[in-house]
Formats: sequence, structure tokens, C-alpha cells
Amino acid sequence: MHMNFDNSDKLRSKAHALIPGGCHTYAKGDDQYPVHSPGFISKGEGCRVWDLDGNEFIEYGMGLRAVTLGHAYPSVVDAAYRQMLLGNNYTRPSAIEVECAEMMVELIDAADMVKFAKNGSDATTAAARLSRAYTGRDLIAVCQDHPFFSVDDWFIGSTPMAAGIPEAIRNLTVKFKYNDISSVVSLFDEYPGQIACLFLEAATSVEPEEGFLNEVRKLCTKHGTVLILDEMITGFRWHLKGAQNYYGVKPDLSTFGKAMGNGFSIAALAGKREIMDLGGITHDKERVFLLSTTQGAENHALAATLATIKVYREHNVIEHLWTFGDVLRQRVNEIIASLKLEDYFQLLGQPCNLVYATKDQEKNPSQEFRALFLQETIRNGLLMPSLVISYSHREKDIEQTVQGIGEALHIYRKALDEGVEKYLIGRPLKPVFRKYN
Repeated sequence: MHMNFDNSDKLRSKAHALIPGGCHTYAKGDDQYPVHSPGFISKGEGCRVWDLDGNEFIEYGMGLRAVTLGHAYPSVVDAAYRQMLLGNNYTRPSAIEVECAEMMVELIDAADMVKFAKNGSDATTAAARLSRAYTGRDLIAVCQDHPFFSVDDWFIGSTPMAAGIPEAIRNLTVKFKYNDISSVVSLFDEYPGQIACLFLEAATSVEPEEGFLNEVRKLCTKHGTVLILDEMITGFRWHLKGAQNYYGVKPDLSTFGKAMGNGFSIAALAGKREIMDLGGITHDKERVFLLSTTQGAENHALAATLATIKVYREHNVIEHLWTFGDVLRQRVNEIIASLKLEDYFQLLGQPCNLVYATKDQEKNPSQEFRALFLQETIRNGLLMPSLVISYSHREKDIEQTVQGIGEALHIYRKALDEGVEKYLIGRPLKPVFRKYN
């Protein structure tokens, strides 16, 4: 399929002149996509998007996993619109804040209280601050195998992109390995009585080994450390009551976002009353500045959240994600097997949150081959930095997707045999977390 990206290409230079990185999320940046790709999206409907040049794609990034129902989902958009007609931000709280909080506490078993924010980083940083106040400790432990917890210094200082962050702050974050309980034990042994909280996702593309999450829970309890489960991705995708319910682990605090608002800007910090209430005004302890944002509880985003959860409850959305994701995985794995690509292109993760790994002739992770796969799937009307499915993906979309992936993987096979440089147009991709451009 021939596509031109003239309008996108014309806008790129202006975007980079006006906006550092050319966009507002690193994962959406030009360095994450091949040269021959849509630079800007102008419209989305269901699981499809259109770029500035009118090219149509079935999308499998879904707003970095935030759009679980589908773009411009009618009942969610309508709820937000009707709320905006009443005003979007008042001098005092709106009753919808209480309604939405009540819904979250009802859904999440480990939540006694909840505080809303506009993005996940605010929620995770608030969790870190609460934990430090609650324990009187400074160190934060994060899972080194999980890619992102916050834009704030306590986390970014632990990545290769640590420019601008004082060494003293960098040294306050320590790391452990996922599914390696001995690495968690070692941290507690190395820093006795010093670790305020421990951050991890319940799962990413790797599943927790039997007993791992519960052992982490026991160690945190034993050492008086706050266990924080980051459910920005797993929340409202693995299970309506969170991955904590799916895996049977009870955190002290947990953070949510993305899928809870179907693309609207909403995040949440939820957890035990004795910890959360430190950010309140009814206790006699030292005050904690928890979350206080002008737009933190924008009425229209809360209305969108209530409408989104209503759709989840009434239409078995999460079951759809698992079922259709499994069909997609099976069909793509058949193509992989037919082309003998098992060691070079792999689908990873649960059906509701599939990602893929691209490898070169030596079976090493390859940004060149990732660029090639994206290039060829784009050529076939697919925009898939991942294989994240939505409620709007249906049988006809899966069929078109399987056909497009099949054609892309045929080129992938040729590139393995003949050299990727023969098929890739332009430069490879780059990892987001790198020290230099």
C-alpha cells in the first residue's frame, strides 16, 4: 500500500523548533518511529486513526494503553461533554469527586481512601512522599526491570537520563530485580530500617513467578516498608479490581491511570487509611503535602471515568481484551512459525497487553529490525508500537491486522536472510532512556 506523509513531514521541523522533542511524551517521539511513518494523528474513532495526510490505520498503541474502549467512545465523550456544560472547575469541590472516589474505593479492595491527579507521575510521587512521611525513612526501592514510574527526580535520577538531577537525590533510590526474591532480601539487609517504600508493577510482559508477589508483601510487612503497586497499565486491563486482585496481593498503596478514563487525563492514588490520611486535615501528626493540583479533579475527566467504568461493568470489556488478544496472539504465532521466526520475532505478555520483541540474525534485541517491522506494518495500514488491543477491535480488524503482520513478517524474514539495510528506509529507532541523543 503506497502512502505519502507530506503534511506530517512538513510539520515535523516546526514541531521540533517549538517543542523540545517535537511532542509531549517521549514514547510518541520521532526517534521511536521509522522515517517512513505518520508524524501526526488528526482523528481517531474506535480502533482506527487517520493522520494529517488522510492515511487510515488500525491502531494498537491506543494512546499508550490509555484508550481501552476506543477513540471517541460515544458514551464517555457524551458524559464529559454534559459535565463540561455545567462548568469544569469550581472554587469548592464538586460532588462528582465524592462519587468517583466512592466508586474507586468500592472497586479496589486495598483502598480505603483515594486522591485524584492528572497524570501517573503525580500519583506515584505522592505515594513516595506519603511513604517517607509514614515511615520516617528516605530510601525508595524500585524494580529495575520495570521501565517507568515517574518523571520526578526520585525515579528519573535512577535512569541513564539523569542530567539535571543532584547526585544526593540519585543516591536515595535503590533497585531490585523482578522475580528475584533474593535481590529484595539483599536490599533490606544492605539498608536495614532505611527503605521507606518499594515500587513495582504486578506484571509487565513477564509474569510473576509463583509466590514472588506474596513474598515481597511479607518482606515489606516484616521491615515496616510501604508496598506500592503501580497499576497504571495493569489497572482496568487485567481485572476490573486491578492486577492486585488478579494475582492475589494486597499493597499498602496503589496507583492507577491510563485505562480508567479512556484517554481523558485522570490518575489516582489509593490505599490504606492510616497512610493516606496523613495528607488530610483531621489528624494531629505533621502535615504531608500530598496532592494539590488546580486541575486534579476536573469535573469532565471524573465524568469520563465514571462513564468508562460503567461500560466495563455492563459489557465485559476486560473479557473482550483477553479473548481478542488471545485470538490475535494465536494467529500471529502461526505466521511466526510458518516463517521460522520463533527466535527473531516474539509476542510477549498477557493477551490483554501484548508487546513484541524484535531480534537480529544473532538473536540480539534490535532497533533496526523494530524500525523495519513498524515501517512495514505502517505500509499495511497498521500503527502498532505494541499489540495492545481495545474493546473496539473486532473480528474484521483482527483479520486485517493478521494479513498486514503476515506481509510485514515476510519482509522481516527477507531482511534476516539478505540484510536489514536492504529493506529499512533511513535510520533505526533509539531507546527512550539514553544518556545522549
